[in-house]
Amino acid sequence: MTLDAVQSTEEPMFDAARDVWDPALLDPEITWDGMWAELTPRQREIRELARELAVRELRPRAHRWDENEEFPRESFAAVVESGLVGLTIPREFGGQGEGLLEGCLVVEELARACLSTAMAVQPFLNGPWRAINVLGTDDLRQRLLPGVAEGTNHFAIAMSEPVAGSAGTDMRSTLTPEGDGFRLTGTKCWITGGREADTIIVFARLAGSAGPYGIGAVVVQGHPEGMGEFVVDPKMGIRGVGECLVRFDDVRIEAQNVLVWPHLDSKEGTGILVDQFNPERCGNAAMCTGLGQAALDASVGYLNARNQFGRPLSSFQGLQWKIADMAMDVHVSRMLLWRAARTATDGFPDQTATLMAKLHSSEMVQRVTNEAIQVHGARGYSRRWPVERYFRDGRGLAIGGGTAEVMRNVLGAKVLGVSGSQRRR
Repeated sequence: MTLDAVQSTEEPMFDAARDVWDPALLDPEITWDGMWAELTPRQREIRELARELAVRELRPRAHRWDENEEFPRESFAAVVESGLVGLTIPREFGGQGEGLLEGCLVVEELARACLSTAMAVQPFLNGPWRAINVLGTDDLRQRLLPGVAEGTNHFAIAMSEPVAGSAGTDMRSTLTPEGDGFRLTGTKCWITGGREADTIIVFARLAGSAGPYGIGAVVVQGHPEGMGEFVVDPKMGIRGVGECLVRFDDVRIEAQNVLVWPHLDSKEGTGILVDQFNPERCGNAAMCTGLGQAALDASVGYLNARNQFGRPLSSFQGLQWKIADMAMDVHVSRMLLWRAARTATDGFPDQTATLMAKLHSSEMVQRVTNEAIQVHGARGYSRRWPVERYFRDGRGLAIGGGTAEVMRNVLGAKVLGVSGSQRRR
């Protein structure tokens, strides 16, 4: 077998005789995790459907999306065909009306096979459409949500700017009143999936406002006059879903496309800006958990298959300890995630529970994927094997949706009962 042939078998596992992959070893029987007993029969059914789909349709293509920096259209289409993209959309808009936990179960299983596909599906399950459902008018819901349920309306959110990352209220994009609507001007960056988006929720401030005051949100559909072309930033991981920059230059926003009205003396938009990210942060934690589980799966399979010094690697105490720590880390991440998702009311989960889940999982996935590389040795560092991709993909999840530092700032302030603002007074 040539190297090219090995690289084209996109998701193998270890075959000691040939030093290539055996897909069967990526799914070791994990009997220690009793959490599945907590799920209802319907939730177990959803998880099993997502897992079977991920193994059959997503895993064989995962290497391709990463290698080519290509949006995972075929894998996404398979998820649409399964009916899972509309799982959490309310029934009146064509969805199945399931909750945040069900959406997170799906995202975890998809991420366990292909994080790029999970990232493409995440907005349909736990993404910005929830803000439309909770905060939007009947007109907005009727116009936008059926397309999400069908998998035809890709949503993205535009908040970050070149000078406003973690300090979101430093944004400079402005909404200038004009008639009953506004004109939107400014530059937004790190728009996940922006290139494929049909609908973007854009946060901007009322012209003349500053700091946490005067922030609102508008809906931009399609590519209206004054909107520039997307610039895709090449990145380390999750390469199938681009992070984009785009410029809005005097784009007309009609009144019916205003989601949160900005007011010069109000901080309401800032609070909404924070809350609407919580379902996505749960989705982020679910992707971290799925990716951590994938790294654990690969490591268990490898250690059981590989022999050194005349015995299986799995018989060495030092490696057993690594697996124990990895398994515990993934398990705690799942526990925190499920707890956060179960707090969801009116579409938004509890902030403290969400912060804990997002913070732990985003650090867990770095530890576990890093250990997976160490467990695999030189093979872990090779692009012929998937664990190096797991490591690269997981690193981005620790930044998107709020860095660990920001999560700690907010969580620590809530526990102490003090202001979490880092702004110099």
